[in-house]
Amino acid sequence: MQAKVRTVAFQGAEVLGVDVQVLVAPGNLAFPIVGLADKSVVESRERVRAALRALGLALPPQRISVNLSPADLAKEGSHYDLPIALGLLAAMGVIPKESLAEVVALGELALDGSITRVPGVLPAALFASQQGCGLVCPAACGGEATWAGEHVEIVAAPSLLALINHLRGQQTLPRPQAIAGDDRAVYPDLADIKGQETAKRVLEVAAAGGHNLLMIGPPGSGKSMLAARLPGVLPPLEPDEALEATMVRSLAGETGDGKLSRRRSFRDPHHSATLQALVGGGHRARPGEVSLAHHGVLFLDELPEFARSTLEALRQPLETGRVTVARASAHVTYPARFQLVAAMNPCRCGGANCARGPRCAIEYQSRLSGPFLDRIDLCIEVPRVEAADLALPPPAERSADVAARVAAARAVQRERLARLRAKTATVEAEPTAGLLSDWARGWSKPRCNADTDGHLLAAIADPDAEGRALLVRAAERLGLSARAWHRTLRVARTLADLDGSDAVRRLHIAEALSYRRQEPRSVLAA
Repeated sequence: MQAKVRTVAFQGAEVLGVDVQVLVAPGNLAFPIVGLADKSVVESRERVRAALRALGLALPPQRISVNLSPADLAKEGSHYDLPIALGLLAAMGVIPKESLAEVVALGELALDGSITRVPGVLPAALFASQQGCGLVCPAACGGEATWAGEHVEIVAAPSLLALINHLRGQQTLPRPQAIAGDDRAVYPDLADIKGQETAKRVLEVAAAGGHNLLMIGPPGSGKSMLAARLPGVLPPLEPDEALEATMVRSLAGETGDGKLSRRRSFRDPHHSATLQALVGGGHRARPGEVSLAHHGVLFLDELPEFARSTLEALRQPLETGRVTVARASAHVTYPARFQLVAAMNPCRCGGANCARGPRCAIEYQSRLSGPFLDRIDLCIEVPRVEAADLALPPPAERSADVAARVAAARAVQRERLARLRAKTATVEAEPTAGLLSDWARGWSKPRCNADTDGHLLAAIADPDAEGRALLVRAAERLGLSARAWHRTLRVARTLADLDGSDAVRRLHIAEALSYRRQEPRSVLAA
């Protein structure tokens, strides 16, 4: 007897179809699994054998062959347990083959026959939707799978026995319910920070336009406190952004209880993090911190302490919004459109009473390459807080006040970008189809000022005559690169949005230039 069950394989963020072909035929007792399967897949036969034994079923005394097609595609992970078991049950005549004709199955089997959680259920559900199939998954992942849409038939089974009864028509498993996460998080408030008014202003600009930010200051000046309060002023994720971010977390197995949350992620890896941990990869390719921060914030404290090769690896995702990991055994791509926020001391000694003077600061800051710093839109000095400021009462302005201005600026940007897309005859598809299209194209859809480039940037951030003249003079005297020129325009566009101005004026260009590295400010004079 022969049976076939559909399942999936993951190559980075890409979902590929796999056919699990099971043949039970006369021959020597054996249970081989072929098709470029790794050790975790080969071990599936022991879990399948134990799960069937827990149900009172014995494997037939014949040769059982399992082929994972296409055979030249590497398969890894424990989610092949369930499709192998279903194929075997169909080949044995326990369940009808017709019940498996139009479904995609994935799940890990426990030794007692229960079906346990596996990563990647949401991308698999979207793949099943594209193929016009239903999805069979663990009950623990059912809530996650329902976010693929109401038109996808989802069977979320707690155990293999319950799934068998469902497929044989002896039991009906209810459709799982989509559950939204509780987004009423309590973030640290900006009112906790006394002084640092300039830093708060720049933090608001960074939040309003999605710009990368570097803060340089002595220990105890409040850099980490400012970064921790950034999520509290950022607007919640849009529905399609939340779905994209959840898909990445699903691939990494970090969806928890399967709830879809509109909270922006805040990732703060230690400076000892390896290159693979930050950008992804490894023996079994997994998303790194830059991908887990997709549509969120990546905070790198003590920036020069990170390995130089690790920081240089951030240059591509900062520009393209994606990271491609190329290895001899795999070539995978993950989304990585994140907002970088970094903090550092001015020198190794902390900048306070440094015995080595400016030489120490030059050597310490030279650990960061020019091309890397060129990709940071906002760079400010955070001075030490004076005792007089600490003695003052808490500021009246709270994070909620700043968040309201940021939300208004982001709303203006979304409307502007939507109008421009309409003018270029970009057709907006249905939410699920649009998401899959953007997912396949490389997650290139601009969502805020920091994402714009080329003709789009020229259309939204063309300064007035005085502003352009100032930018030209500053570029000549400061030696700004073409990248720095464009990033200055993006920041100026955000400043204009915060001011409620349709045009980018000279004042906005001047303020944007003041945040480009720490250069002499005389070039910014009128």
